[in-house]
Amino acid sequence: MIPLKDYNPTRRFALLTFLLVVGNVVVFILDMLSGGYQPVSIRTGTGVLQSYQFVGGLSAHFALVPAEVTSQFATAWPTIVTSMFLHGNWLHIGSNMLYLWIFGNNIEDCLGRFRFLLFYFGCGLAAAAAQILSAPHATIPMVGASGAVAGVMGAYLILYPRARILTLVPFFFIFFLEFPAYLIIGYWALLQFLNAAYLDGGAMQGGGIAYSAHVGGFLAGILLIIMFGGRRLVSRERGWREE
Repeated sequence: MIPLKDYNPTRRFALLTFLLVVGNVVVFILDMLSGGYQPVSIRTGTGVLQSYQFVGGLSAHFALVPAEVTSQFATAWPTIVTSMFLHGNWLHIGSNMLYLWIFGNNIEDCLGRFRFLLFYFGCGLAAAAAQILSAPHATIPMVGASGAVAGVMGAYLILYPRARILTLVPFFFIFFLEFPAYLIIGYWALLQFLNAAYLDGGAMQGGGIAYSAHVGGFLAGILLIIMFGGRRLVSRERGWREE
């Protein structure tokens, strides 16, 4: 299921969400033009392992490598932030930015721009911490805004569980259906938790998806939005009365 848009209007244009999307796309293009972060196939005794390597560009200096952070934190900690603006391919950045725009505009509208910025990077930091703790000796680079976006989705689940989401469902044929946010986000979250538990941080070792980062960011988003006020934010901003 691929969410395409929500039916949840905002009171004002989500400027920071827009700038985050533009910034990520610009950095991605610059990174790809300069070599960037590309998949390679490594042949081992048991077969071919899909992994990743630096071939120059921004990724060679700004991607997060868990083993480097755990062993050289004083010099490697900035990559926790810079890696949030790097992506491996067009599908990676396309899906992240789509989810960020669909769910992020309402969270920015509800929190306000300054608090949204703190919230977004707070979720990204929590996601990185979760992945590092799950695979502290991994040498595979970690890139992407997925952890921060997962936090945005966690907040959306708390604030707007019944918002309608237009979703593309490929099942023999392509269907466009509307589902409540709790179903779309809940299904996505379940997959992340199951994969994180099954792989136990191993995805980073094999150069795959950092599921632990998704889980960490998602839980951080729920916790932070509750700390900021939870559903009371919606009542205050839109004049709704909590029962």
